[in-house]
Amino acid sequence: MKTNYIFVTGGVVSSLGKGIAAASLAAILEARCLNVTIIKLDPYINVDPGTISPIQHGEVFVTEDGAETDLDLGHYERFIRTKMSHRNNFTTGSIYYDVLHKERRGDYLGATIQVIPHITNAIKKRIIEGGEGHDIVLVEIGGTVGDIESLPFLEAIRQMAVEVGRTHTLYMHLTLVPYIDAAGELKTKPTQHSVKELLSIGIQPDVLICRSYRTVPSNERAKIALFCNVLENAVISLKDVDSIYKIPALLQSQDLDDYICERFNLTCPEADLSEWEQVIYQQANPVGEVTIGIVGKYIELPDAYKSVMEALKHAGLKNSITVNINLINAQHVETSSLDILKDLDAILIPGGFGYRGVEGKIITAQYARENNIPYLGICLGMQIAIIEFARNVADMPEANSTEFISYCKYPVVALINELCTTNGNVKLLSKTRNLGGTMRLGSQPCKLTYGSLARKIYGHDLIMERHRHRYEVNNIFLPQLEEAGLRVSGLSSDNKLVEIIEYPDHPWFVASQFHPEFTSTPRDGHPLFTGFIKAAMEYQKTRKK
Repeated sequence: MKTNYIFVTGGVVSSLGKGIAAASLAAILEARCLNVTIIKLDPYINVDPGTISPIQHGEVFVTEDGAETDLDLGHYERFIRTKMSHRNNFTTGSIYYDVLHKERRGDYLGATIQVIPHITNAIKKRIIEGGEGHDIVLVEIGGTVGDIESLPFLEAIRQMAVEVGRTHTLYMHLTLVPYIDAAGELKTKPTQHSVKELLSIGIQPDVLICRSYRTVPSNERAKIALFCNVLENAVISLKDVDSIYKIPALLQSQDLDDYICERFNLTCPEADLSEWEQVIYQQANPVGEVTIGIVGKYIELPDAYKSVMEALKHAGLKNSITVNINLINAQHVETSSLDILKDLDAILIPGGFGYRGVEGKIITAQYARENNIPYLGICLGMQIAIIEFARNVADMPEANSTEFISYCKYPVVALINELCTTNGNVKLLSKTRNLGGTMRLGSQPCKLTYGSLARKIYGHDLIMERHRHRYEVNNIFLPQLEEAGLRVSGLSSDNKLVEIIEYPDHPWFVASQFHPEFTSTPRDGHPLFTGFIKAAMEYQKTRKK
């Protein structure tokens, strides 16, 4: 079957939720037994999101094959079973980088390189390659229609309709229908202007998704259809809801999937959304609640911890519990009373880079260890636990990571192959370190130790988890740490790298070098997060007693 393309654009304002809308529609189409994938096109000049500050851009989502991508790919994987890869996200910067590399290599035989056709051809090639083998490909265009930086992408998808065929392409435009309290009515004019902007570059939308505070009534939808030259049944109302996981059912209730299947002449069964109905039921019927503290340095923008927060909520669903998340600035822990941590049922320290807030995280890990509070450390959160344990239990008071202090006395965390021993003394091999392209990225196997808590949680001897880090536990100090009571409960497949640690004398203290949040979904959860929330429930009971 020939691949069909749905191009998703946004208008009026940013942050309307194109990624959620695209993922929700993909979930319905997948529930109709169609093979679906989603591609995100980002219009910034960075080659990939890996070098962008989390405060500016939110988290970097890591795929199985190690691509550092936009956080929307996390939404895609949480809504559909298809796994994302490096083909599912690319930026303007990566397109220009490839084209210029080919030009310098002589591939264009001296031709003048222009946006049209060279850049647009490269964009189309990436879209086609990313969607290969799928029945439907949803392509989300980042930014807002009217932005200068989005024009090459919009021109490329306009050309796609000509080259692939209009019967295999569909344009879906997400727009805002604001409600004006003073007038007591919804306003359709912004949507009309947004569609006019699309028309000016040659794109006529086939479907309009109208985001609004409340349901857009039929008379307003008819008005939008008339002025925007769209069929009335293709004007979809998408009101604000209290859970993003209600959106698939909301779109299906307006027969959006039927419209698309008819448009593409697809014969497939009705969508079975029973799994999503179960998710909504679990959300609506909790038997209790717990409060989890996330102690980090990027709390100015919660999207920096998007997958972590979603994974906690998924674990809440699996335990029939509402998870309340308290974002705590690690620097505040350094300067204020530990009372800031006292009402938490569990503590999580997520990944991060740089020294800011590290001492506050170390204090937090010590507090969790000494007070038997459930603790989950992720990436840097595991390294923090190692440093704290070395300092306060294993008689290494000056322990640290070479990321923060290059020549510390006890470098218990360091770059791979950065350290060596000479006559029993630890020495730094090199003063200069290249940070570019040195990350350990993507899905890696991990062997779990028999009898460990981690082995019990996962129920398997071998697991696959995704990584994004440069620094590792320094094996030179492992014997001393293990003698003091640390347990290594997971190792890399070659037994050289520490992947999971735990404290046998603690009710639930687990930390991983990998990022389990990237594989958590609302339908399946993740065993590590599910066990963490269960431990929080148990701790809450003992604390109340």
